[in-house]
Amino acid sequence: MITLYDCATAPSPRRARILLAEKGIAHDTVQVDLRSGEQLGEAYRRINPQCTVPALRTDEGLLLTDNAAITAYVEARYPTPPLLGETPAEKAEIASWNWRVEFEGLLAIAEAFRNGSPAMANRALAGAVNYPQIPALAERGLARVAQFFTVLNERLAGRDFVATDRFSVADITAVVAVDFARVVKQKPGEQHPHLLRWRAAMAGRPSMSL
Repeated sequence: MITLYDCATAPSPRRARILLAEKGIAHDTVQVDLRSGEQLGEAYRRINPQCTVPALRTDEGLLLTDNAAITAYVEARYPTPPLLGETPAEKAEIASWNWRVEFEGLLAIAEAFRNGSPAMANRALAGAVNYPQIPALAERGLARVAQFFTVLNERLAGRDFVATDRFSVADITAVVAVDFARVVKQKPGEQHPHLLRWRAAMAGRPSMSL
């Protein structure tokens, strides 16, 4: 049985949860309490020395420690429904938009949150190594989040999905990014009608409640 090392309150493992749900893949779940620092303890370090979630243990015993690897594995082993595209053009467009959402959205939010929240003091980057906060990066992150909403809204004008003409991993990443922005008190508003319409439509997918 596949095992997902998860944290119900964190955005990165949510991406993996949605992916597994969209594929209909049965799996065991082990919750890792990030708030108490469980990911930094010796027990979890023995599982994943990178001290991050998600991590996915395949039934062959392979440990995958990031969403890129998890998505690649799941798509190759369970190709239906295709979430990384089928044609060369689809694969390229989905890869491009998924990267943009990660870089312009998720990383911007993380930049603002980890460098601006007192709870993240000395934890400006996820992982096994402590890094100090840089307040200027928190300010820049907020500006980047605002720009991300603008870009995503423009992209979704007249479109039902972020990348191609069907649901893909880019939509999963975008939903998680838009929802995660609440930690820095940012959310789409009336100036983002296409983004709001798309997010409302995404809410109809059962996986999005995870």
